[in-house]
Amino acid sequence: MVAVARVLIDSPLPQLDRLFDYAIPASLAGEVVAGVRVKVPLRTAGRVVEGWAVEVDEITEPPRPLSEVDAVVSAVAALPPSLYTLARRCADRAAGSASDILRLAIPKRMVRAEKAWLAADEPATPEVSPAAHEWATETLARYPGLAEAVAAGERLALDAPPRPAADLPVGAWAELLAAIAVTTLAAGRSTVLVVPDHRDQAQLLAVLEVHLPVDAVVRDDARRSGPERYGTYLRLRTAVPCVVVGNRSTVYAPAHDVGAVVVWDDGDPLLAEPLSPGVHARDAALVRQELEGSALLFAGHTRTTDVERLVQLGWVREVTAVRRESPRVVLTADRDGPGMRVPSAAFAAARDALAQGPVLVQVARPGYAPVLTCADCRTPARCPQCAGPLRARRPGAVPECSWCGRTVPAWRCASCNGARLRMVSSGSERTADELGRAFPNTRVIVSDGEHAVTTVDARPALVIATRGAEPIAEGGYRAVLLLDGDRMLLAEQLRIGESCLRWWSNAAALAAPGAPVHLVGVEGPLSRALASWTQPAYARSELAERSPLAMPPTVRVASVEGTTGAVATALGDLRAALPQLPVTAVLGPVPADEGLVRALVRFDYGAGRTVAETLRASVVAEALRGRRARKDRAAPRTTLRVRLDVPELDL
Repeated sequence: MVAVARVLIDSPLPQLDRLFDYAIPASLAGEVVAGVRVKVPLRTAGRVVEGWAVEVDEITEPPRPLSEVDAVVSAVAALPPSLYTLARRCADRAAGSASDILRLAIPKRMVRAEKAWLAADEPATPEVSPAAHEWATETLARYPGLAEAVAAGERLALDAPPRPAADLPVGAWAELLAAIAVTTLAAGRSTVLVVPDHRDQAQLLAVLEVHLPVDAVVRDDARRSGPERYGTYLRLRTAVPCVVVGNRSTVYAPAHDVGAVVVWDDGDPLLAEPLSPGVHARDAALVRQELEGSALLFAGHTRTTDVERLVQLGWVREVTAVRRESPRVVLTADRDGPGMRVPSAAFAAARDALAQGPVLVQVARPGYAPVLTCADCRTPARCPQCAGPLRARRPGAVPECSWCGRTVPAWRCASCNGARLRMVSSGSERTADELGRAFPNTRVIVSDGEHAVTTVDARPALVIATRGAEPIAEGGYRAVLLLDGDRMLLAEQLRIGESCLRWWSNAAALAAPGAPVHLVGVEGPLSRALASWTQPAYARSELAERSPLAMPPTVRVASVEGTTGAVATALGDLRAALPQLPVTAVLGPVPADEGLVRALVRFDYGAGRTVAETLRASVVAEALRGRRARKDRAAPRTTLRVRLDVPELDL
């Protein structure tokens, strides 16, 4: 019998995405255990690479000698079996590599942090005070049966309360999610809270710090230093329950005995993983729940069509509050004539509200004038170097390109040769300038990508914010003005309707109880859904419209990109594996970047495994062909890129 380690090699090469058997030499007997990081040789490359010892076993001696494990990188078993299983399942579903997912889930090893963790005592089991448990019970009581459903490990869709918290500068949603975490921790189990960005994370941490001891809450995000991240990961490997709060990769956090995974605002694009294989945090959470049996909650002020589809299938159960809460939304479609960006009704509401406290004004874009046109023929002004759109940072400023950053001091219109520019849009800074003159002696605060503001006090102020950058106001905003709604809806994207509803709903949820929320210049079902606060109904109507068109999420979509021959071969293999695939299921190929082509494939969820396996096999085959071509120097390297569940489709 020979002791072997089954190793997953840490490599981006798709042909290496499987377990390889390596003999364990006598010198490493007892050191190579499941979960440790090791170094192993690659026969074909003649070099030593790192990987994970996923399993350790004994087999009969094979006819050919096995290569031996070269070294053990760390004695810490940083990869638990459950995390490997989750990574493998998610990668298989997305036609990707498990090592790519583990690279997202496990921080880079830091020797000092590891030594400090090995020398430290195991953290004590956190205790939930009776007062905290009572607070959590009262908070969850607003949703009948919620506590029992979480304890039973159900999959739930939760509509969060749209109002600020009473005592902290956070949203009431943060209190609700924190109450779920407190209740779960009181039962001796961990909770994983996944949020889009640092603003949401800060709100959750602020509530949890009030009700739980410091050592019970684990912050997990990429903004921390390398040693802090790795030390935090090692803390999760202890057999002590905790509450983990972090961003999209936190969905893989290997906390002890997870009782609940909560994904907040799953429609936020920040929860869509841009790195290969591009598994959305929502999909990873669904796979994890299926494997572990923990509770899974999708919470938000709106409901995505993806979650609504699961609700209609009965896979996720809807949970509603005892008493329905909704902001006071006013639809202001009449702009009082051309050139009037803020209607008189919204202007009057802002003036009255400024006597009591802050007023929020949401705009579409940052900057001063994001779009410039020719003053003579109204043709959009373009950069002569890269054809990017020109913008102005302030009145009278030299226009500059939004793409390449070049300034264009002597611009000429390509259509009429005119030299005069006209500002046709107002960004956050120009809006602040205009409203500042309309409301003299009033504080004006700008919050966008360049001006990060997270909270404002209760004093009167005009807060001009881009979508998603709205600060939290103490006690809530006394009025909210949602501008540029019609411009936001012009984006040629499949999900632009539900995205706009999410942006507006999140801003409206910051209003104080009873404060007016003016939606300007938008009519139709989208505005009615906001006014009546019936976002799930809008998601249902969207699903009904997309179903006959075979558009996501009623179907899944795969993107296949590469050379013309590689894409054609991959599509041919897919049609052979799925002969029932309709001709209309394949869109393209069409030209893409770098001389490549791209095709989209629409398929039913039931065919997901076949599609993923077939496309993954095509990726491996193309990689091997490219390797042979490079060895013979007969052709340049080619790459076939595949992504399943494309997060957004341009129309």
